[in-house]
Amino acid sequence: MADCQVTCITKPHPNSSHEHITHLGNPPKWKWTREQVIASIDAKTNTFFVKDPRTGQRSEVGVVRPAGRPAYLRTYADGNWNDNLLSLNQCPI
Repeated sequence: MADCQVTCITKPHPNSSHEHITHLGNPPKWKWTREQVIASIDAKTNTFFVKDPRTGQRSEVGVVRPAGRPAYLRTYADGNWNDNLLSLNQCPI
């Protein structure tokens, strides 16, 4: 199992704070779709995390499955869900 740091995301509208994430990555190493990351987490083939650049605190990426809606990714640290993924820069094209 690989432990993968996420350093960037892709959203359809980069300036939207609530837009869904379509891709996660760590260029030039990798860039995966949201669905690939969810499948990898579910299969326990990889773990994904974000590091806060100011504090160095690690937040794990997890899958959230709300009833009646598609699964999405969110980070959590110390037992609390947070929005660290949405604060990352856009991945290069």
